[in-house]
Amino acid sequence: MHKEKEVVKKMFTSAGIEIGGKKAWDILVHDERFYRRVLAYGSLGLGESYMDKWWDCDRIDLCIEKILRSGKSEKIKRLPLIYFSIKSRLFNLQSKGGARTVMREHYNLSNALYMSFLDSRNQYTCGFFQGTNDLDKAQEQKLDLICRKLHLQSGDRVLDIGCGWGGFAKYAAEKYGCTVVGITLSDAQIAYARAYVTGLPVEIRKQDYRDLAGEQFSKIVSVGMMEHVGYKNYRIFMEIVRSCLSQNGLFLLHAIGQNTTSTRGNAWSDKYIFPHGMLPSLKQITAASEGVFVMEDWHNFGPYYHKTLLAWDKNFQQNWPQLQSHYSETFYRMFRYYFNSFAGAFKARHIQLWQIVFSKGEYDKVYHYVR
Repeated sequence: MHKEKEVVKKMFTSAGIEIGGKKAWDILVHDERFYRRVLAYGSLGLGESYMDKWWDCDRIDLCIEKILRSGKSEKIKRLPLIYFSIKSRLFNLQSKGGARTVMREHYNLSNALYMSFLDSRNQYTCGFFQGTNDLDKAQEQKLDLICRKLHLQSGDRVLDIGCGWGGFAKYAAEKYGCTVVGITLSDAQIAYARAYVTGLPVEIRKQDYRDLAGEQFSKIVSVGMMEHVGYKNYRIFMEIVRSCLSQNGLFLLHAIGQNTTSTRGNAWSDKYIFPHGMLPSLKQITAASEGVFVMEDWHNFGPYYHKTLLAWDKNFQQNWPQLQSHYSETFYRMFRYYFNSFAGAFKARHIQLWQIVFSKGEYDKVYHYVR
């Protein structure tokens, strides 16, 4: 055990993190088995040992940022990651069956859980914190930014792929006079969204994007769903969206992306948060859209996700007393680690948030970008 401890301590020290130190990003170890677990399972072991109360940290986001900026995490190759990488290459983990898995294990958790930390418009994606530190304002600005980038106007028929709890659909219908069709596979989201958009020209369907071919929409948006599509399906996703987009229409893709190309997701996140999830790279998105779409605009505001996730974590902690009779302390620590570890990855610029606008290239107008 002594050797493992020294190796891990050296790794953290080189990242500027002290075991037992007093800085906000330093780690306090409660169980000596922590060191062996981190060496054996890398990032998976780090997350699991936090869930099991083997260590604590005042600012996990800053701790993860330092680890990622140091590059030490890239040097630890672990058997679970090797297995996961092989599995993702051999199988289409984001098939229709795989899509149902993430809905069952993540998005079909109680609506009360999500409403405990989301804003008033139920936005489970990055807010646009330009000129504000308020989560509600940032999410409203994000919704309006999407609408303006799509050049929405009254009479548009809009498709929302992965519509969540209906926040965008309601906003576009109320503020821009659009007719919206929202699709999701989550029964919990469907029940909430249908009640949320009552009285508006919005239809919420339980439908896989692969069953859309043939319908026509003047504008299409996908906010936070590309992360569940999978690299084996990127091309067919783009082709289906094109087949549904009318002449002179626009498609906006809002997605978390990674700096380097990979065929697998994060092992801890895949096991506990987003089964079969993976982040696309620039290369994968451009390859999938090549010959299908013309890219009109590409906007990165990834650092705003750090603020978004910390706001969710704050709300989650404040509302935990109303939830704790339904969930365990391990679940509480899991969700807090989820918020803060992802926040650290965004702060380190290890992952990004992209909004990309595509057209079919069927007209000669200049697209006027919006910020």
